[in-house]
Amino acid sequence: MTTLDDASSTPAPGGGKASTTMRSLSRALEVFEQLQRSDRPQRLSEVARDCGISLPTTLRLLRVLQDYGLVSQTEKNYRIGPAVLPAARSFLENDPLVLAARPILLQLATQTHLTASLYSRLGYERILIARVDGTNPLRYDLPLGKRLPLTRGAAGKVLIADLPDDELQHIAEVAVDRRQEDDPFDLAALRSRLPQPGEGYAFSLDERASGVMSAAVAVPNPSGAVTESIALTTPVEAYAEEDLRAQAPELRRAARRLSELLEGVVY
Repeated sequence: MTTLDDASSTPAPGGGKASTTMRSLSRALEVFEQLQRSDRPQRLSEVARDCGISLPTTLRLLRVLQDYGLVSQTEKNYRIGPAVLPAARSFLENDPLVLAARPILLQLATQTHLTASLYSRLGYERILIARVDGTNPLRYDLPLGKRLPLTRGAAGKVLIADLPDDELQHIAEVAVDRRQEDDPFDLAALRSRLPQPGEGYAFSLDERASGVMSAAVAVPNPSGAVTESIALTTPVEAYAEEDLRAQAPELRRAARRLSELLEGVVY
């Protein structure tokens, strides 16, 4: 089995073996995250380019991840491996946020006939962690665990709506680096998409997916940090825009209820 110590043979200055191992671990996780973002298997050269790591080091890191079943290889392509499934199952069955959200999303979808979803922010992206389909199914399959940008879609934009300009600028830069946005994309472009101060919800139409519109609100957090959002989504032909916007109060009630259920819980 390849070890993390084998994955990078250059010691970090003044850090010794422990520092080198942590640097290798960090790089391995970067490679793992990059494969998660891709909608298709990636070649070694693509992974190395997108992570900014040399080809030999990327290959060694991929072999470490393969040893643990986190990455699989088919011919010259790499993809996420089967070892992620037990971890995902454990998360979905035990995470307090998911458990608390499911009945709330079910009630929201039943009342509105729309698809209700819960997203959680992870760094410079958001992840779909729970969903209940509405009466009119969406035109695309969005699996749980999918990494999505913060810059597109109501559920992403509401997570960053109140951030200061320096943080928004960095989010815009990262979105370009990860090819989630076309260059040029700057603070002004991002600000133009965000809800107005005091609006209380975000709206999107044909933004992340064609023919789809969404409204979303942030889940209140006692710490003040905005880390989760609840969204209602529908095909454009199935619902009028003004009717979807009118669901904002219902969304806010659902978000407050979820926040109350999670009070005092670390998640």
